[in-house]
Amino acid sequence: MAASASAASKTLTSSSSSSSTSSALTSVDTSTGFPPKPSLSSDQLRHCAQALKFLKEKQSDQYSVIEKEFSILQDHRMRASEVNSSCSVAKLHVNCRKNRYSDVVPFDANRVVIDPCKDHRPSTMGYINASFITAEANPSENVSRFIATQGPLPETFEDFWEMVLQNHCPAIVMLTKLVDHSRIQKCGDYFQAENGPRLFGNICTVTKKITTTDTSLVLRHMEVNREESEDPPLPVLHIQYPEWPDHGVPYDTLAVREIFRRLRHIPSSKGPIVVHCSAGIGRTGTYCAIHNTIQRILVGDMSALDLVKTVSSFRSQRMGMVQTLDQYVFCYEAIIDELEDLISDSNVQRNKKCVLAMTRPNLS
Repeated sequence: MAASASAASKTLTSSSSSSSTSSALTSVDTSTGFPPKPSLSSDQLRHCAQALKFLKEKQSDQYSVIEKEFSILQDHRMRASEVNSSCSVAKLHVNCRKNRYSDVVPFDANRVVIDPCKDHRPSTMGYINASFITAEANPSENVSRFIATQGPLPETFEDFWEMVLQNHCPAIVMLTKLVDHSRIQKCGDYFQAENGPRLFGNICTVTKKITTTDTSLVLRHMEVNREESEDPPLPVLHIQYPEWPDHGVPYDTLAVREIFRRLRHIPSSKGPIVVHCSAGIGRTGTYCAIHNTIQRILVGDMSALDLVKTVSSFRSQRMGMVQTLDQYVFCYEAIIDELEDLISDSNVQRNKKCVLAMTRPNLS
């Protein structure tokens, strides 16, 4: 499907002169170090301190409370009969080849639908294995929306980029390698960043810059547009964390928290953030839960401390989000580490002693 590099390059060079696109790209943090801590208001500092105290008390009981929470989640998993009746479009014969795993498909109610006029196969009903995800009915402008999706297959590369363009997605978070240690493909090379400008159907992608951070994240600063479009291209920050193991968790929380730091400032109105691993549920659900919880704490939504409710909400929108107990525990660890870090270097120094006192677990 890819056209010659020269053809794609010609199209993207002519449209990359847009000042709005240039300013959007230059505003992205391209440094390799860990992003600086944001300055917290006194209210945000108080919310973080309250949340940290609550979450650390759950940790103080050898994780038994957290394990019980995950057991509750597993006991309420959707039955196979419910899945089949809720995923009718994904189960259509014409769409089966678009699913990386036959048992991980989107629900009809919140699946991402590709504009029919852009999908040249009307019988597919604009299908892509992707789901809109949010934990709140009316999220704040400072709380991200997500699209959770599988690692694209070669036959869905064009669909993937169509989805990104139609939904004006400002960022893509990729939590997998292309091929695992057993040489099993986990995701297709849909970005092909090292090969110059590319065409997927009539969609052009070009990678303007590639940076590897100190935590081994790969940042690709991309532009996406239709081949003949006169509109400015869409700037997309592609963040890959290749070291997160399938069905497992990283050995520390630093890289995951760096992804959050690099994306937390993007307003919800800019479009949903695309998050994917291989199936688009385990690592994907874990990252979404971490990102969403911290953002909601920062805006004062303390219902975010109910991780059972958050993960249950995510699972009602995409099956199996946060697959394992280790991943669920990792959610707590990453949220706690980030809250501690945010508070430790807050510019609201007058409240620091009070904050540190509030974070000590009550063991009486």
